[in-house]
This record gives sequence, structure tokens and C-alpha cells, in this order.
Amino acid sequence: MESASDKHALERLGEVRANIARMCKPSRRKAEDVTLIAVSKTHPAERIIPLLEAGQRIFGENRVQEAQSKWPKLRDEYPDAQLHLIGQLQSNKAEEAVELFDVIHSLDRPSLLKELAKAMDKAGRRVPCFVQVNIGDEEQKGGCPIAELPELLAKVREADIPLAGLMCLPPSGTEPAPFFAFLAKLAKDNGVAGLSMGMSSDYETAVQLGASHVRVGTALFGARE
Repeated sequence: MESASDKHALERLGEVRANIARMCKPSRRKAEDVTLIAVSKTHPAERIIPLLEAGQRIFGENRVQEAQSKWPKLRDEYPDAQLHLIGQLQSNKAEEAVELFDVIHSLDRPSLLKELAKAMDKAGRRVPCFVQVNIGDEEQKGGCPIAELPELLAKVREADIPLAGLMCLPPSGTEPAPFFAFLAKLAKDNGVAGLSMGMSSDYETAVQLGASHVRVGTALFGARE
């Protein structure tokens, strides 16, 4: 039997999809051009299943360990589900990340690139990666410094890692649009297609400014406990 929270999750999924479609219209993009990543971090499997049953197939987790505890069983039941790592990745977790995730959004430094390439060679699979850019030049945040981006992108290409695009987290409490626009410009200048940008509070703005992937948690699952 469907619980009230399940029903709310399905309503929210419909609402988020409708908002994405609406924001695509002015630029004549199709809603399918935008990948909705349902950010399931901190949510137990029983909260994720209603979205899987409603046809949502792409999910995001922040931590390797948490994903390992939930997703192997879920993927047995839903083998076409895709898992994206959207949180910071420590180099010593590269091997586990390559085994578990279909896409990584937080490649941000040469040392991590080296470990990921080694892990992909060992696993015999290439996992597409977004290069995370420190778009607001914030000391406390992960992300490749803007000045070092061309060099890191060149190294990713040399390592034969599929380059999915650029990712950013604008500084909190600021208007995100200029940062999204700047990321889009950096992508264009460096010949990169994908843009992973926008979360629950600003995904509509991100879509308007060209996001190919939006990472939405609270707007789908409600506030985290």
C-alpha cells in the first residue's frame, strides 16, 4: 500500500520534471536533454523505491560507503538504475567508486585522476567523469581552480577517461546565475559539452542556463532527517 510520504514523493517527482520541461522551452531544448539526478544521500532504501517504481532511474549519492550499504540490493531489483557520485572523492576510495558508480561528478585534481585511471584500468571499465570547478574560488570547497582547468582537462583526455563535462557548486547564499553562466562559458571555451549544475533551490535557473544534469534531493525527498 502506498504511504503518504510515497505519494508526496511521486507528486514532487512530477512537479520537478514539469519545471525542467518548462525551463527548457525558451531555449527550444527538450526536457529529455536534461538528466534529473535524484539525490538519495541520507535516505534509506524504502524512500528510494517509490521513485524507482515511478520510473526514475538516475540517482546521486555523496559517499562511497553509504552507497555501498544501499545500492547493491536495490540494483538487484532494478538493474537499469544508474548511480552518480556527486560528493567529494578521496583518492583511496577511487577503486571502490569505479566499481560502484556509473558516473563521477567530482574529479578535481591530478592525484585523484591518477588513482581513477589506475582503478579503471584494473576494473576494465571506463567511468565518465565530470571535472568539478571551484567556480567561486572558495578555499574550503573542492574543485579545480579555474586557472588550472585547461591543464587538468588535457590530463583527463590523455588518461582516456570519458569526459562527461564540468560540474560546479556556486557559493551558498549568493545568486547562482552568474556562476552557472560562467561554467557554461568555461565549458564552451574548453570544448566540453556537459554541465552538471543546479540543486533543489536553483535547478530551474541552471536548466535555463544550459544544465545537462541537475542534482535534486530536497525537492524530491523532502527535508533530510
